[in-house]
Amino acid sequence: MITYFEKLTAEEKELLLKAPVLVSVLAASGDHEINKVRKADAVKLAHLKTFTDDFLLLPYYSEVEKSFENYFEITVKKYAPFDDAKREELKKEINVLNTVITKLDEDFAKTLHRSLANYANHVRKADKGFLENFIFPIPIHGLTD
Repeated sequence: MITYFEKLTAEEKELLLKAPVLVSVLAASGDHEINKVRKADAVKLAHLKTFTDDFLLLPYYSEVEKSFENYFEITVKKYAPFDDAKREELKKEINVLNTVITKLDEDFAKTLHRSLANYANHVRKADKGFLENFIFPIPIHGLTD
């Protein structure tokens, strides 16, 4: 397991491993459905992140990749049909994720936060401003500075 996760509960660890899925499902469902191109792009990017992201995150994305597609399908089923109420539930889960990120080593947390923001931007190219306003609406001291 990732050394930065040692002090976290099992639930917090699982939530962090699902983070790219949660972010990509929210970003990809901006028009209230998951389009096949965005889903394929999210899966492809999860694979590429294991080779191309910041060195600090390589072990993290290596773990994420193992269950990304499974978590993606589960998350899509859980939050479909992506109406406003379901998307609000998903946003609440992401807000819990933000709280867990603040428990991590500061350098790792900043790098992960930046990576997830870039990840969501890539998945949701057409929905400009969405990430900044909804996924990470409250600046987290030390993470967004």
